[in-house]
Amino acid sequence: MVRVWKLAEVGEHNSQDSCWMVLHGKVYDITSFVPKHPGGRSILLKNAGRDASKAFDSVHPIEILEEYLTTDQVLGTIDSKDVIEDTKAQESGDPFLDSEAASSSKLPPLESMLSISEIEKYALQQLSPKAISYYVSATDDQITKAANGEIYRSILLRPRVFVDCTECSLKTSIIGNAVGLPIFVSPAAMARLAHPSGEAGIASACSSFGALQIISKNASLSPLDIVRAGPSAVFAWQLYVLKDISATERTLAQIRQIPQIKFIVLTLDAPFPGKREADERFKMGEVAGGAPPQAWGTEAGLTWKKTLDWLCRHTSLPIVLKGVQTHEDAYAATMFPAVKGIILSNHGGRALDTAPPPIQVLLEIRKFCPEVLDKLDVLVDGGIKRGTDVVKALALGAKGVGIGRAALYGLSLGGEEGVKRVLKILADETATAMRLLGVKIVSELGPRHVNKNALMSKLFDGPSGLEDIDRQLRPKL
Repeated sequence: MVRVWKLAEVGEHNSQDSCWMVLHGKVYDITSFVPKHPGGRSILLKNAGRDASKAFDSVHPIEILEEYLTTDQVLGTIDSKDVIEDTKAQESGDPFLDSEAASSSKLPPLESMLSISEIEKYALQQLSPKAISYYVSATDDQITKAANGEIYRSILLRPRVFVDCTECSLKTSIIGNAVGLPIFVSPAAMARLAHPSGEAGIASACSSFGALQIISKNASLSPLDIVRAGPSAVFAWQLYVLKDISATERTLAQIRQIPQIKFIVLTLDAPFPGKREADERFKMGEVAGGAPPQAWGTEAGLTWKKTLDWLCRHTSLPIVLKGVQTHEDAYAATMFPAVKGIILSNHGGRALDTAPPPIQVLLEIRKFCPEVLDKLDVLVDGGIKRGTDVVKALALGAKGVGIGRAALYGLSLGGEEGVKRVLKILADETATAMRLLGVKIVSELGPRHVNKNALMSKLFDGPSGLEDIDRQLRPKL
């Protein structure tokens, strides 16, 4: 028999050793989950003993309950007559849920915003303090975050003349999927911090361009709700392997039921969190009752063969490795048939500061192991702010480029329409750059269109290390 609880009874079961919460009509004992919560324990403690459904829905899809909480943690249901909205819970002051913008200044029309930098400027006036600390933050001195974009300025374009560029198409393919743009939306968590439409708003915008969206493992909506919002978009799903492997396997089982998801993006560039000072400073103000810092929830013990063998047992989809930061790892990825692509990424500068920008890694691949570009789809993620940046990456061998923060900034300014504006700005700038280079289609872009000499002295100048990779991995295959 299912027990029916009073809300007051739930509140009585909260102490240093016990934590109960009401979510969508059910009473949960989340005591054992508090120290493992990926978002930290403070928000759970603030809402303990209350109906936290509204707070929960602002950050998570309801399906995540099945992933993280087990049936033995369900203690019963809440008396519906007893549920009175707890204004303290719903207006808890939790910055994750705070919809109050940093500024109430009136925005100009979206169509008058002409660059990604302008989009970012206005977004930072609208986003909540929590959203800003989470989206903008990067590790340590933010050297890598800055370098991700600045490196493009050192690459010069080489336009050709007397070429008929009346027609120009941005259509291409990524991991065997036809897309309307060589620009995709990278996985970025908790989009509802920017706008109530969240990842669904991004999906709808991508659908308008036939573009790729990689759905974040920590999305604030369920993957099914997201793909439904983008009928003409292409989708992939980001995988973080959790310490709780069984929870990860349950999620992979859910993903297998969604045919719109075409490949899995295994994220490897953040096995442990970087020191994001802006984010940490904000969290210091959130800590309730002297609670210790949150525990990092991802598995740090991933290895090439063990992890890829495990993953292949749980999905038949192509695998893309996100977070490759050296030519050696790019070369190693070619040894595993299930791996069809890599994303050169340093987690937006949020993991290891002074790690190389993705374009520099791409140049090192060209220098030491150019065959990687023929064997895998190599994607670049980080620092893209102009169509000329897109063109430079494509000319150097990338199959596509990702944007993360830019999509979130656009979302904050107008939901779906704001993301559309971001994609249109980049698409128009990319097409203009291609025309001025004398290029009609994406596949015509090549090294002859860029001068990269200013960067060559910055490339790794040691031995290739490829023999070591062969010696370490091939005997295990």
